[in-house]
Amino acid sequence: MPNNKPSVLFLCTGNSCRSQIAEGWLKHLHGDNFAVYSAGLRAHGLNPLAVKCMQEVGIDISEQQSQTIDEIPITDIDYMISVCSHADKTCPVLPARVKRIHMPFDDPPQLAAHAETEADALPHYRRVRDEIRQFIESIDQSLK
Repeated sequence: MPNNKPSVLFLCTGNSCRSQIAEGWLKHLHGDNFAVYSAGLRAHGLNPLAVKCMQEVGIDISEQQSQTIDEIPITDIDYMISVCSHADKTCPVLPARVKRIHMPFDDPPQLAAHAETEADALPHYRRVRDEIRQFIESIDQSLK
């Protein structure tokens, strides 16, 4: 665990959108206070619209990696925040000391599944991005 900072893992099913957005927000807003990770039960690759909607607010997540929970140093994790119900229900066993928080967010790719254009899809991503920001802004003090 770098510099004895509390470590936070955001967990989602595919580590392509919601968990990536949450990682980006926590690093941006409170990165000096936490070691931040995101992972999925599977790695679906970084969602380009998640990258785009975060760029709109000045946060570049394009270098973040889509990875599975098996690639994370689980023994270093202090907090695991599941951002989707599937990940919460099927999360692998974590060390007993890991504090689990479940905060599900709507899935932007699912919400935008019938969007005909990127312009039609992006409002779904923006809404969830902004909801995740509100959550991240509210958790800093509770994780210390």
